[in-house]
Amino acid sequence: MTPEYKQMAGRLMVALDYPNADAARELVEKLKGIPCYMKVGMQLFYTAGPEFVRELKEKGYSVFLDVKMHDIPNTVRGGSHSVTRLGVDMFNVHAGGGSAMMRAALEGAKQAAEEENIALPTIIAVTQLTSTDQQTMNDEIGIPGQVQNTVVRYAQLAKEAGLHGVVASPLEAGSTHEACGADFITVTPGIRPRGSAAGDQSRVTTPQEAIAGGTQFIVVGRPITAATDPRAAAEQIIEEMMNA
Repeated sequence: MTPEYKQMAGRLMVALDYPNADAARELVEKLKGIPCYMKVGMQLFYTAGPEFVRELKEKGYSVFLDVKMHDIPNTVRGGSHSVTRLGVDMFNVHAGGGSAMMRAALEGAKQAAEEENIALPTIIAVTQLTSTDQQTMNDEIGIPGQVQNTVVRYAQLAKEAGLHGVVASPLEAGSTHEACGADFITVTPGIRPRGSAAGDQSRVTTPQEAIAGGTQFIVVGRPITAATDPRAAAEQIIEEMMNA
């Protein structure tokens, strides 16, 4: 395993979108030896709970807990305190919850990190879901303007609140970095390898295009989890990333 491969593999987040821990373990076993990030979302966390996150950490994986906190500041402060104590490497909140809520998330995480003498996790904000297109944002959610402008505005709010980055589609990663700096983290879902179907994602691009566009992490689910050979699919994606 070359240093370049290891570095790029660490920028690949595999979405463990499974209904139970056993199904997720099966995929993790197939990917054994690939030093990728593991993303635990709502479906898996709600059924497998904190114990599965601890299990992944014991196996040496970095874990992104993708539960998209969105509530009053005090509730989010408590939630971020709990997940920080759990030992996750990254978690997220909704930027739409406002600046006070995002600051509360950071405060809760800092308090837990100090109490447990552990590293502060990376905290990122969701800007607009990659399933949200222009019409949905304007006509249903009620936010006027272009999707890109909303993403950048939310990213700026997240940075001002002290968060480390945002979840944004790869199509907005460049403008986000222009507004918030190259070190401001972008985590980009909506990644589809060449030849893959877009599914229910509206704003998508390839692994190579996403990395070339400056994003720090890409999130990939179904192109790996639904593949006939998940390991080969993951290795192909890492190869595409290395070609950026």
